[in-house]
Amino acid sequence: MEAVLTFITGLGVIAVCCVIFAESGLLIGFLFPGDSLLFTAGFLVQQGIGSFGHISIHTFAFLLFICALLGQQTGYLFGKKIGRKLFDRQNSRFFRRENLVRTEAFYEKYGPLAIILACFVPIVRTFVPIVAGVSKMTYRQFLPYNIVGAFTWTYLFTYLGYYAGRVLHDMGVNVEIAALIIIFLSVSPMLYHTLNSREKRSRLWAGTKRELAIVFNREK
Repeated sequence: MEAVLTFITGLGVIAVCCVIFAESGLLIGFLFPGDSLLFTAGFLVQQGIGSFGHISIHTFAFLLFICALLGQQTGYLFGKKIGRKLFDRQNSRFFRRENLVRTEAFYEKYGPLAIILACFVPIVRTFVPIVAGVSKMTYRQFLPYNIVGAFTWTYLFTYLGYYAGRVLHDMGVNVEIAALIIIFLSVSPMLYHTLNSREKRSRLWAGTKRELAIVFNREK
């Protein structure tokens, strides 16, 4: 976990903003741990570590909000331009058609509200703006949900990380220990979402075996 903290510290403010932009609507964005990144970055601002010590938490949260907002709009426009053709795309190392199909089911279940709810669901949050564009949802309909979802997600996790760091600091907890606690708290929702049912655990294991098979076959 200390390696994760070092990695995020090394990224810096600008790089974190770029990652949040990518995860909010680019196809490859689902690879990034958005929740934990926001949470940990908020903690780093509170501790004044690296480049995070030169920006206020309010300015940082606003920048992240803008990046998530623009990322979702990019995904929406991409889906609107490509349309249903995206569903015919072949699986690759960084693209799985089932992620798109699962997201479409999520969108059909919750309607436009899915744009807000998806911000708190890993992987789905990357694809929902794209699916919204594919569904021919108008930009006027999309924009209000886009704003609310991006604002709620970025501000909530960033400020949670910031104030959790402050509480731990006031309790006299060592910075390294506090960092480990922060990172554990930040990945807990993702782990719960991934492992909270037998079906999801089975799907995760099947996906892991598939990726391992690809890696070892390439090595041969």
